[in-house]
Amino acid sequence: IKLSICSQFLRQSSQNIAQTFFRTMNASSCKAIAATDNEIDELWKKIRSEAEAMSVEEPALKRYYFNTILQYNSLECVLVHHLSNKLANDSITCGEWYNMLQGVICMPCGHNLGMFIRKDLAAILARDPACEGPAHALLNFKGYLGLEASRIAHQLWINNRRSLALAIQSRVSEIFGMDIHPACRIGEGVMLDHATGIVFGETALIGDNCTILHGVTLGGTGKDKGDRHPKLGDGTLVGAGAMILGNIHIGNGCKIAAGSVVLSSLPAHTTAAGVPAKIVGRAIEEMPGKEID
Repeated sequence: IKLSICSQFLRQSSQNIAQTFFRTMNASSCKAIAATDNEIDELWKKIRSEAEAMSVEEPALKRYYFNTILQYNSLECVLVHHLSNKLANDSITCGEWYNMLQGVICMPCGHNLGMFIRKDLAAILARDPACEGPAHALLNFKGYLGLEASRIAHQLWINNRRSLALAIQSRVSEIFGMDIHPACRIGEGVMLDHATGIVFGETALIGDNCTILHGVTLGGTGKDKGDRHPKLGDGTLVGAGAMILGNIHIGNGCKIAAGSVVLSSLPAHTTAAGVPAKIVGRAIEEMPGKEID
């Protein structure tokens, strides 16, 4: 009984500390991690407007929308706060996560991260008919949250902070059900739809404007080290449950059908399906991953 009471007390104390941390965080710390001038950041304006509207529409969530969006003055600040709460556990508090993630956004590369998080969010708005709006996607779409956490981990990886990068990979895998190695290179405007079961290997590369559905593996074919994972060209669309294995190249604008197993390279603008996958046609869209037709 004593152990149970002690454990409950520690959990409550941790929550109180976290709430105090975020309530007392001043506007100057938010400005420090803003990568874009908010006066011209139309996406951020839409997020705030949507959060205000949802607060009126559903009074029960008014405090939630204030704590997650409305008390902050930049998209970066909201994302770092939200990810910190998601990643936190008994070992690393949300306040500690916030300081670490904020530090990455403040690095010289932070401006690029600001561009990526906006283009990824814009991709969801353009491609996913189930998306109610940017605030909805920002708060609730685990594919987006896991991808942005993985982008932060990648910046840590290339700056030789590999232990922290791998810790983020582990927590993203536990929380969001997607396993992206921090060395994996991912282009801009990428949508990971649903995202459950996604696995991207260490030397995988994903081009700009790709859409990848749940259960997709970009994996190796054995225990060989070195460059051993697939390279996806710009505008690629990969259906649910597809596996693309080995150091192969998928050309720009390819379509890969759900459940396919791709073991060899594909020329640009081709459609592949089957186990093993074979070319079954030509993609009529210039960028299937962007057009989602």
